[in-house]
Amino acid sequence: MKYVKKIAVILVITFIAAGLTAPVPAIAAGAGEIDRDVNKALKDLYAKTPAAKALGEKAKGILVFPGIVKGGFIVAGQFGEGALLKDGRSVGYYSSVALSYGLQAGAQKFGYALFFMSDSAANWLNRSDGWELGTGPSIVVVDAGLAKSLSTTTAQSDIYAFFFDQKGLMAGLGLQGTKVTKINK
Repeated sequence: MKYVKKIAVILVITFIAAGLTAPVPAIAAGAGEIDRDVNKALKDLYAKTPAAKALGEKAKGILVFPGIVKGGFIVAGQFGEGALLKDGRSVGYYSSVALSYGLQAGAQKFGYALFFMSDSAANWLNRSDGWELGTGPSIVVVDAGLAKSLSTTTAQSDIYAFFFDQKGLMAGLGLQGTKVTKINK
């Protein structure tokens, strides 16, 4: 019983610390703010991950979510806004929303970028009225090990996902169950 109390105290302290130190996301960010954050995030990703830069040069489109905020206890939610880039400029704005449940606790901020490598994958985003990741074109999540061996000649999937700037305390990071929906800005 004393272990349960200790765990409860640790969780409360974690939530308070995460709440005090995590940046507060801007609600309903404007197009200019999203563009600025997307361009900075992509530049930083390219500087840290050469494989992402190589894919970016060949991609038909890149959907970047620079600041996803996730938090919860047992039930967790996440939200963020981003932009679809084609030829280096924004052509649409999107939200990323997910709910999950299970053994989870904490708060986290991270970003991710989806590199659409084929016209059909890029067109899927606009054909679907809200796209649940994990349905439709196949997505490969690129971790540090795969990024070292990935090149534009070995890249054979429709979409590649890169996570970046992970901060906070939350177990697990994934895209399954995430819904991406076009928004007006």
